[in-house]
Amino acid sequence: MSGRLLACDSHRRTLIADGWEIGAATSGASSDADPTNVSWSRARVPGTVAASLRDSGQWSFESAPRQFDAEQWWYRVRFAAEPKAREERVILGLDGLATFAQVRLNGETLVDSTNMFLQHRCDVGALLRSENELLIRFSPLDAFLNVRRPRPRWRTPMVRHQQLRWVRTSLLGRTPGWSPPAAPVGPWRPVWLEHQRWVEIGEHRLQAQVVGDSGRLALSCAVSAFQGVALKGARLIVARGGRRIESKLALQDHPGLVHGELELPNVDLWWPHTHGEPSLYRVSLILDLEDSAGHEQRVEADLGSVGFRTLRLDRESGRFALSVNGRHVFCRGAAWTPLDCVSLQATSTEYREAIERVRHAGMNMLRVAGPLVYESDEFLDCCDSAGILLWQDFMFANMDYPAEDAAFASSVQAEARQLLSRLQGRPALAVLCGNSEGAQQAAMSGAARECWAPPLFEVELAALASELSPGVPYCPSSTHGGAFPFQPNEGPTSYYGVGAYFKPLTDARRSEVRFASECLAFANVPEDETLALLSPGLALRCHHARWKERVPRDLGAGWDFDDVRDHYLERLFRVDPMQLRYADHDRYLRLGRVTSGEVMAATFAEWRRSASTCGGALVWFLGDLWPGAGWGVIDSTGLPKAAYYYIKRVLQPLTVFVSDEDCNGLVIHIVNEAATATRVRLEVQLFRLSTRVGAPAVKAILLDAASTTQIRATDLYDGFLDLSYSYRFGPPSYDVLHAALRHEHEHEHASLAEAFHFPQGLPNSIGLDVGLTANASAVGDAWRLNIQSKGFAQSVHVDTPGFVPDDQYFHMSPNSTRTLMLRPRTSPALKAPQGTVHALNAASPCFIAIAS
Repeated sequence: MSGRLLACDSHRRTLIADGWEIGAATSGASSDADPTNVSWSRARVPGTVAASLRDSGQWSFESAPRQFDAEQWWYRVRFAAEPKAREERVILGLDGLATFAQVRLNGETLVDSTNMFLQHRCDVGALLRSENELLIRFSPLDAFLNVRRPRPRWRTPMVRHQQLRWVRTSLLGRTPGWSPPAAPVGPWRPVWLEHQRWVEIGEHRLQAQVVGDSGRLALSCAVSAFQGVALKGARLIVARGGRRIESKLALQDHPGLVHGELELPNVDLWWPHTHGEPSLYRVSLILDLEDSAGHEQRVEADLGSVGFRTLRLDRESGRFALSVNGRHVFCRGAAWTPLDCVSLQATSTEYREAIERVRHAGMNMLRVAGPLVYESDEFLDCCDSAGILLWQDFMFANMDYPAEDAAFASSVQAEARQLLSRLQGRPALAVLCGNSEGAQQAAMSGAARECWAPPLFEVELAALASELSPGVPYCPSSTHGGAFPFQPNEGPTSYYGVGAYFKPLTDARRSEVRFASECLAFANVPEDETLALLSPGLALRCHHARWKERVPRDLGAGWDFDDVRDHYLERLFRVDPMQLRYADHDRYLRLGRVTSGEVMAATFAEWRRSASTCGGALVWFLGDLWPGAGWGVIDSTGLPKAAYYYIKRVLQPLTVFVSDEDCNGLVIHIVNEAATATRVRLEVQLFRLSTRVGAPAVKAILLDAASTTQIRATDLYDGFLDLSYSYRFGPPSYDVLHAALRHEHEHEHASLAEAFHFPQGLPNSIGLDVGLTANASAVGDAWRLNIQSKGFAQSVHVDTPGFVPDDQYFHMSPNSTRTLMLRPRTSPALKAPQGTVHALNAASPCFIAIAS
């Protein structure tokens, strides 16, 4: 199948996934043409060389490094096949070969591939036998890189070998500053055999539009009936729930083409999940045929699901703001990373679970970035159905690509057309981007200004995007616009002022960020059970060689992202990280986890203010690529880190946060992204040493639809209070402010959202006891955890190995209760949760009691 064609009921596809073997040619191999002197072992297909060797115990991250690009690798499989029947074609599909690959079937060469991202389709009906051998040779990439070629106009420190710019392959495993040493080599996408009967469905265009209150779906599809078969008619069917609409399509004989459109009155629009329901419609193509015996045949082709929505990207006056269905959307999320960076594979269940974590975090956009790989259709389906917007880079990053080379340009054209064909009609697709940081790298490297905007990205890919994805905004580079491409107040940028550039938190406002296509990269410390994977049996310390090996860094820089985290740890908690590291390493880790979370939450809150210039921000990364303190807010095992929980609270469609406006006092911001107005009750309570300071201030508020409401905290009180502690006439009148958003009805006390403010900065002291207690009770396969605190509890952390809490790293006001759910990481749970609940300001944790 190709493009959006998922299945055809007259076709029979069989995955060639079992029985594969892998072998590396030894240094004494006599010929590159045949697999001589190869020792064979079992292989995983689809997958990579590294994944197969990992499966067989021949390689791991902990073993000696292996240069997968330096060796010649062979894959072979023997399979039985039915002979080609009359009125039938047999197609061998190869959905991705990394990277220099030659494919032979029964001794005949079918494919010589030089592009990891290209799909290949071969008619093999004449070559098939009852027993067949498929042989794939992967030539060493290093041999290609070692051939002298023209130098680039600028260099990127991301990679060690600048000649990678000539190769259409992923930079994963080839960027030693941040990706594991597991360069993808092998058949990383499925290999299959398909018997196609009666008809071939070729290139097609599928476009969903919104016209007034109606949806309009247009289809143009190449259809080739086999010899002796006649195409008599075609219909397009769209269905959702019990609603089904059908439209007859026109036939055009030369060339074979069916085309037409269908209109859906009162169409249900597709929304990002933060703003509404992501409504989808299933699309089918029905072909009416007559075979050589004069029998009528009906063929149904599944074209997947489409959604109807409008997109508008506002780029006036330096803005970069997306609107969906006429409503502004603050785009927030992260750069997606493969769930297994070694095999590059994931099951449908794994994709669904990962995207569900994205939804729960309040994220509504994911970016598939240029240094990585194009994702599978299963991933795209999950984004469509979950209401997650997609920022899709073409797989180019940082380098000076040789677009003037004819062979390179032809390969890129084919790659881009295949990608755009897969993306057509997908409502999640929100932004197409030519490259990752290409313009920025050229500018930062001192290249001439004309190098900042290569025609490949400014013209050629832009034209393809306009042709094949009309209506989807296109941006030439992830950093684009302004006097220099990484200028934060013009267009999209990689914003690392707060973060790698060590700027104060106020820089997120001063820089007037318009859209952070990537931001907030920290070496985020995972939980202890994941750290144990780095060095089993050892008490790992952050200066250990294996820890430092996995901390992201820019090659050539004299610092790494541990240093970035430590910089903010010192400023937030007013302690010396180095001294804390050797005096109390466990507390150092706790403060480190909380630090990146506090910084991320504060920055997102800044950008979500109604007065902010920011249209969106994407954290770099969503998930770690291997166990360690990586950029991800979720670790490589799928366990959320502290930063995930912090940003989860501030990214919700209904949320509250506090900003300190210095001499202008505190401002409470309430975001309501719903399409309808809602009534809430705001309660603000001050505490000093866990004792209430006065009565709570209460205000009933009608939140307008799709609005951010600002309330000056001083307006809630009769007299003046120095809530921002700007005037400093003596000690502050309180040390903790708690703002809670509740239902309008006073008898409903559960918080819809809450925020805290500390006039003298985050507390950094430890008390003997804050009065924490915790008990758990079974609720089906999960457990309900009730936590109570007598005093103020800071950054409450739940340590229950084998279970994942739906929230943690939250503050608790004095004499409060918090209820959350613990879900087992394996289903069903093997035992009740055992563990502790810890507050950052408490000397010791409390143990979880299990209710009988």
